[in-house]
Amino acid sequence: MNKLLTILAALLLVAFAGSAEVKTGIDVLEDSGFEILKGKRVGLVTNPTGINRELVSTVDLLAESPDVTLAALYAPEHGVRGNVTAGGKVTTYTDKKTGVKVWSIYGSTLKPTAQMLAGIDILVYDIQDIGSRSYTFISTMGKCMEAAAENGIPFVVLDRPNPLGGNKVEGCLVESDCVSFVSQYPIPYVYGLTCGELAKYLNDEGLLRRGVKADLTVVPMQGWRRDMLWEDTGLPWVLTSPHVPQPVSAVYYPASGILGELDYMNIGVGYNLPFQLFCASWADAAQLADKLNEMNVPGFRFRPIHIHPYYGFGKGTNLQGVQPYIEDYDKAELTLLQFHVMEAIAQLYPAHKPFVSTTANRLAMFDKVCGSKSIRRLFTNGGYKVSAIRGAWMDPAKAFRAKSRKYHLYH
Repeated sequence: MNKLLTILAALLLVAFAGSAEVKTGIDVLEDSGFEILKGKRVGLVTNPTGINRELVSTVDLLAESPDVTLAALYAPEHGVRGNVTAGGKVTTYTDKKTGVKVWSIYGSTLKPTAQMLAGIDILVYDIQDIGSRSYTFISTMGKCMEAAAENGIPFVVLDRPNPLGGNKVEGCLVESDCVSFVSQYPIPYVYGLTCGELAKYLNDEGLLRRGVKADLTVVPMQGWRRDMLWEDTGLPWVLTSPHVPQPVSAVYYPASGILGELDYMNIGVGYNLPFQLFCASWADAAQLADKLNEMNVPGFRFRPIHIHPYYGFGKGTNLQGVQPYIEDYDKAELTLLQFHVMEAIAQLYPAHKPFVSTTANRLAMFDKVCGSKSIRRLFTNGGYKVSAIRGAWMDPAKAFRAKSRKYHLYH
């Protein structure tokens, strides 16, 4: 028994020694005694993901610091304390725990007004993003940078890891007729930057509204590398939204979320595998899995699955389809997965080709999330084949990768 305990202890020591010691921006700021915020009235843009390594909220850390005055909070989608559902409008209220006023920036306005910023010396952003353009938090960050610049207020980003790592870049740049809050800036769908790096890119490339430039400071992480996925960081995960409860959800979000806008298949939302499924009542699970495996989609394998969704698309009915598994993350082209699935469906089930029976509103949302109307057109006219869109989808990402490299804070 003692020998077994000794072996287990040794294994734990090895595991601990090899684990990453990543410190996020708030950890680094806290270690400094909140030096850059001392004596200032601080406005904070955050949500439940704004925590230190001990799971203490950035809201509470700043509110309890004797050297900092937390003067205002700004609530993005889901709210500062995470009490608002996806897409629900956030209201302005007073935070019960701290007594600090919470201004909504996901309601009648999507960025702080001059009134909301009155009396603020510095505006701080601390939100965990998931590395995909259509997730609204980076749009909130950019809008807050614009507001800070327009009102002469310094802006601070407390940096956090990109759960997809810093090497994966995929997707076309947003075209001018598809700009929306889910495609606010001309960046690829998977952009391969941390929020701090992205802030520097938006600022220095003149991409904020009317070309304004914020007085920007990024508090960088310590110990993070571009080849790290979330499990490599040793950091706790706080769900970034109700349908991204685990780090794996963030990885699959760009692989199925665009197709999900069509509302003609269940992608796991409404079941216990959000973004990890492609299921419908008209699909044959074994047939679809066999077809996709025969297609040799780079980095992926598929298994048949049968589900009975609890809510959302297909609620209360029996659906079947596939669950994709990532076998080689470096080879996997996450965003093209859903187009491979649509290609297989067009061949197996011609009556259910994508876009055919979809409403105009859902098609418009698909285009907005894609960031381009031409992707859908090219895919349709090209016989629903990934080869028809590969260049238009992936080539802009290659150019962005090269252009954004100078903004990297980490290797």
